[in-house]
Amino acid sequence: MNDTPRSERIHLAIFGRRNAGKSSLINALTGQDIALVSPVKGTTTDPVYKAMELLPVGPVVFVDTAGLDDEGELGELRKKKTMEVLHKTDLAILVLDREVSELEQTLVREIKEKNIPLIGALNKIDQGEVTQEQIKAWEKMLGIGLCPVSALNKKGIEELKRLIIQALPDEEDKFGIVGGLVSAGDFVVLVVPIDKAAPKGRLILPQQQTIRDILESDAMAVVTKEHELKETLENLGKRPRLVITDSQVFLKVAADTSKDIAMTSFSILFARYKGNLPELVRGARTVERLKDGDRILISEACTHHHQADDIGRVKIPRWLRQRTGKLLQFEYAAGYGFPDNLRDYALIVHCGGCMLNRRAMGYRIQQAIEANVPIVNYGVLIAYVQGVLERAIKPFPGAVLAWEEGEG
Repeated sequence: MNDTPRSERIHLAIFGRRNAGKSSLINALTGQDIALVSPVKGTTTDPVYKAMELLPVGPVVFVDTAGLDDEGELGELRKKKTMEVLHKTDLAILVLDREVSELEQTLVREIKEKNIPLIGALNKIDQGEVTQEQIKAWEKMLGIGLCPVSALNKKGIEELKRLIIQALPDEEDKFGIVGGLVSAGDFVVLVVPIDKAAPKGRLILPQQQTIRDILESDAMAVVTKEHELKETLENLGKRPRLVITDSQVFLKVAADTSKDIAMTSFSILFARYKGNLPELVRGARTVERLKDGDRILISEACTHHHQADDIGRVKIPRWLRQRTGKLLQFEYAAGYGFPDNLRDYALIVHCGGCMLNRRAMGYRIQQAIEANVPIVNYGVLIAYVQGVLERAIKPFPGAVLAWEEGEG
């Protein structure tokens, strides 16, 4: 609870050939032996995530990847996992070991196509002189600048850090979870059910993050359960600017919150914060077009123990069948993988994505758009099937426009 969650950390991914010194470079940048180093090629197999503080950047995640030149059947699978890391990368660092080939050139092209900031690090300069002419030739081949470094003796590491800071995406335009919705001095009421699905001794991650964001907005967070909401509103002494609810108690919260108070859900807030809320509203609108036999993908970004009345595996399928009256087929995906066969589905229902960073969630939505498959998240769908979506998206003009487009 006291650590910055991985999904809120800047993802710095290290790419390069086997034994180019990727793991050694992570250790040099962090000043810690956090990555396993060995002269044996292929030491790093699957992507390895290391969360830490990189001063003066702040909380980051370094992603150490398998070599681009990995070999064999397993090597091909490892390279596929390496390329999947791009979907969540905020900044890529390409590590070279005195060689540039089609492998590096192909990777650079793909990184640029995804508009990911990229830095080149020419490692192992301690092993012999490299001329400026050779460096310029490699830079021309790749179309990027190269920072000469030695992960072994730390030469050039401070300059590489400076380049990382300069290349990081500008965070000034990134709005917060409640950005634009509340102002200093506002009251915000959060409705948090405590039931058998609630984790013992703590709030779930979206609730924690929302409270923190409200406080950073110099507003005041009041937390209550759904059965105490009416009493809370009556005793508050001031009308709250916003009521935020867990999606599963939407109907009760809507009934107990007067129409002149803005109301939405944690999941809808995160749909805007990390994804594309208007696109998810459009996805909800397609529910009425589902037909008998349609396949629905329920996708979750994390793996967890499923309760008897699990939201993704029990409640949402039940609500969709009740709403449509159709015989629908449900399939499930969990964890960081996302199926390749999206075109096989009539609808994708995604979780709130609290375990994914912004780029990863955006990638999943874009994949659905490119496959021409509607996508919606849990909170938007629940609000839709319970008839409260129009009210829940009123604070968001873009989502309201998407809703009105669906009525046309």
